[in-house]
Amino acid sequence: MIENISIKETATVKDVLQKMDETLRRLLIVVDEDEEFVSLVSLGDIQRYLISHQDFKASLDKVLRKEITVATSHHSNQEIEAMMLKFRTEFMPVLNDEGKLEKVVYWEDFFGEQQPLQKGALNLPVVIMAGGKGTRLRPITHIIPKPLIPVGEKPIMQIIVEQFVGAGCKDFFFSVGYKANMLKAYFDDIEDKLYNITYYSETKPMGTAGSLSLIKDQIDKTFFVSNCDIIIEQDYNEIYEYHKSNNNELTAVAFVKNMKIPYGTFEVKQDGLLESLVEKPEFTFLVNAGLYILEPHLLEEIPGDEFFHITHLMENVMKRNGRIGVFPINEGAWLDIGQWKEYQKTLRKYGEEIQF
Repeated sequence: MIENISIKETATVKDVLQKMDETLRRLLIVVDEDEEFVSLVSLGDIQRYLISHQDFKASLDKVLRKEITVATSHHSNQEIEAMMLKFRTEFMPVLNDEGKLEKVVYWEDFFGEQQPLQKGALNLPVVIMAGGKGTRLRPITHIIPKPLIPVGEKPIMQIIVEQFVGAGCKDFFFSVGYKANMLKAYFDDIEDKLYNITYYSETKPMGTAGSLSLIKDQIDKTFFVSNCDIIIEQDYNEIYEYHKSNNNELTAVAFVKNMKIPYGTFEVKQDGLLESLVEKPEFTFLVNAGLYILEPHLLEEIPGDEFFHITHLMENVMKRNGRIGVFPINEGAWLDIGQWKEYQKTLRKYGEEIQF
């Protein structure tokens, strides 16, 4: 149904992100009040706008591109298929001579499978932090380490690795600690791997970045750092392109989180007098998603053999006026298993459910 992939031109940036989360789409058709075709808006359009303006309440007309690619009723199926491959679009609107929407052709109509998320052009090292005890997921982590907790038919860490492999990455560094032998045994048992793994061990808890000091002599180019309990449904090439084009030293991925307080709130001034009241206010935040891109010189700024979070590194870079970028993704593109509630949500997206 067209209604499932369309949004009114009067919508806001936040409305678009929410619609994309609801429909699991990264592209929407923009229509007017009469449901007539106006334009297209992609997740990339929204991301570029938010990077420049950070205004979630902005109207959609501030985001829309002047030029878009659509098919017409004069295009053959072969021509439409070629256009979709060239632009990697998940669907293609087909307009008639009057500019009205005639039909929509989906990626699956031609290729019979879900559109691949990654372009496969990168060849960057990837560090995955997999040494924690996963205490918030006990009792299951008493038995297996958090990186091996299943999501669908595979453990989450294998899904993370395969996403990076799909983006062209082949050299992985696993920071291990708790139940490291189980993790090694699992990945060593995978035959015909298209990637290389270097394991390095934390002898004690070192935070979300401290263990990077152990491999500072092994990485000499831009690299990714990922938590072991998150899945990011985003083309990593786009994050990398943003990182490089802005000359960032570090780029953090953040998901857009909308929160609504289900009560009326008061703003109070001096002497406890009421200044204003807001009924059920809504707030929008950019939340750290647990995926980063770093330049290799930052490894020299991580103290050796110390507990050190990646947020500590960010604070140090900011103090010397270094460049840290934030790349926004929609909340639905961030899947987490770090705690039971989020794990259940992730399983539902993969068509499974486990009751505890």
